[in-house]
Amino acid sequence: MPRIALIHALSHSVDPINAVMASEWPEANRMNLLDDSLSAHLARSGQGLDEQMHKRFQDLAAYAVGTGADGILFTCSAFGPCIEAVAHRYPQIPVLKPNEAMIADAESSPGPVGLIATFGPTLESMPSEFRHSVDVRYVLATGALDALNRGDAERHDQLIAEQAEILAAAGCNTIALAQFSMARARDACEKASGKLVMTTVHSAVLQLKRRLTGKAC
Repeated sequence: MPRIALIHALSHSVDPINAVMASEWPEANRMNLLDDSLSAHLARSGQGLDEQMHKRFQDLAAYAVGTGADGILFTCSAFGPCIEAVAHRYPQIPVLKPNEAMIADAESSPGPVGLIATFGPTLESMPSEFRHSVDVRYVLATGALDALNRGDAERHDQLIAEQAEILAAAGCNTIALAQFSMARARDACEKASGKLVMTTVHSAVLQLKRRLTGKAC
């Protein structure tokens, strides 16, 4: 069975992806690597995705490959260029950014696309990953991640759903939740917006399984 390395920069990303992997691809052998200092460092340093950050991602990937990983899925959306560099170094295995599968799905859906994040740096890199022809309208659900960190998941979901409703009212036909930690808010967003809501978690698992086995979940 394929060995999948799940590499996390936020502790809140661990449960959502493992739950979907367990239900949709139980045959896969999962390993989890968490370095929650990555997101904190990025938010505080003001240096962006500098050489030091790239090296940290290369070190994590090298460890995963050294354990025999057949594929790597990174679960934090703020580190796109670092993940692309890892993929370039290991072309022999699938190395997925957390958002690339959802972006592909969203690009094929009726636009405009409303993109919501709870971690500010995500919106510094992710919108540019969409094709220029796609109308992407993005917002930060301010305070949602802080609420989740406090253990107030209900408030987290509410703040995201409020933004989904605003984006839908502004003409967005598809809502995309930018981070794995936001997947829990999917139902609340669908109820508030009345629109199709996509999550990075489900799209990523579908793509990774398809690439390694040729089978859809």
